[in-house]
Amino acid sequence: QVQLVESGGGLVQAGGSLRLSCAASGGTFSIYNMGWFRQAPGKEREFVAFITGSGVSTYYADSVKGRFTASRDNAKNTVYLQMNSLKPEDTAVYYCARQGRGSYYRAESYNYWGQGTQVTVSS
Repeated sequence: QVQLVESGGGLVQAGGSLRLSCAASGGTFSIYNMGWFRQAPGKEREFVAFITGSGVSTYYADSVKGRFTASRDNAKNTVYLQMNSLKPEDTAVYYCARQGRGSYYRAESYNYWGQGTQVTVSS
């Protein structure tokens, strides 16, 4: 049984930083690509970042490129999202997810999701 548990969210001022973690259990973690998504109130869930199983390749939404960095530690079965230069528009619930099949930027391509962690950026 696959479980994903996010942590590290919180309240931060604009310009600040946070690091989210997503701990995985069940399955062979290193062979799965992982994604980060976010959902703000009244909005659809949107793609944020993607990292391949090996961690060699990453992809980002244009809105976070240059500010957010995805990484992973396969020995710890954990994927991270380092978020710098945070803006109020980054406020959302952030989810990690394990990719199944399909395009990396589509939520429908992921078949396991965490419960989410709230990130709030004040101006």
